Amino acid sequence: MSRRRKSVEHVSHERWLISYADFITLLFAFFVVLYASSQVDKRKIGKLALSIQVAFQELGVFETSNTLIPLNDSEAVPFSKIQVIENTERTSDMTRFVQPMKGELSPSVSVPMKNVQVELEKALAPEIRNKVVELKARREGLIVSLREIGFYEIGSAALRPTSKDAIDRLAAVLASRTEALRIEGHTDNVPIHNGRFASNWELSTARASELIKTFIERYGFEPQRLSAAGFAEYHPVSSNENAEGRARNRRVDIVILNPYPANPQANSGGSSEAQKAP
Repeated sequence: MSRRRKSVEHVSHERWLISYADFITLLFAFFVVLYASSQVDKRKIGKLALSIQVAFQELGVFETSNTLIPLNDSEAVPFSKIQVIENTERTSDMTRFVQPMKGELSPSVSVPMKNVQVELEKALAPEIRNKVVELKARREGLIVSLREIGFYEIGSAALRPTSKDAIDRLAAVLASRTEALRIEGHTDNVPIHNGRFASNWELSTARASELIKTFIERYGFEPQRLSAAGFAEYHPVSSNENAEGRARNRRVDIVILNPYPANPQANSGGSSEAQKAP
C-alpha cells in the first residue's frame, strides 16, 4: 500500500508588510488630521478680532486704535496685520510708562501737538502750579483738565467769574489752531439732585455744553470743531473713597484730538459714487 507524501507547507516571511502598511496608513491619517486642525481661516479670525475691538471701543473700554476698518465684510483685515498694529501700539505705550512724561508728549504724538502743549504750559502756568489745571498726553491727543475747584461752583454748570482770565488764555491758544476739540464733563460718585440737575449725567453734560457755548459765543470758535460728552462718575482719574480723589474726579476735560489722515479708500469710494450719481 502506497503512502501519500505530506506536502510541505510554505511559510510566508512577509506577513509583517500587512501590519506595516496598516501602521503607515494610520500614521499618514494622523498627520493629515494634525495639519488640518492647525490650519485656521485667518481672514475669519481677523474679522472676529476686528469686530471685538470695534465693539469694545464703542463701549469706551479700549482706546481708539489705528486699525483700518474694512469697507465691507469681504475685506476683513488679516489677523496678522491686526497683531502687528496692536504690538506697535503696545511698544509705544511701554516707552511712555517706562519713561514718564516730564513736560513732553509720548513719541506717538505728532509734533504740532507737542507745540500746543508747550504753549498751554506757558499760558496756564499759574493754574498748573495751583493744581487746578492738569495737562495729560494720551494716544488720542492732549487732555486739558479743568478741575471744579478752580472753574465751577459745586452743583453748577456755569463758569466762575474768577476763572475768566484763565479761560481767556486757554482760548487764545486754541482759537488759532485747527484741531478738533471734545469737551468732556466728569463728576464724582456723590449723587446730586437739585433744582436744575436730577443726576450727575445731567450735570456733567451741562458743563461740557456750557463750555462749548462759551467758546463759540465769546471766542468765536468754529462749531464744527467742537463736540460735547458727559460721563458722570464713570470715568474717574482717582479714587472716590476720599475727598482729595473726589475733587480730582470733578472736572471738565478738553481733549485736543490728534489729526488723523483721511482714509484714501473712503475718499475714492465717495468720489466713485458721486460719479455714478445722475
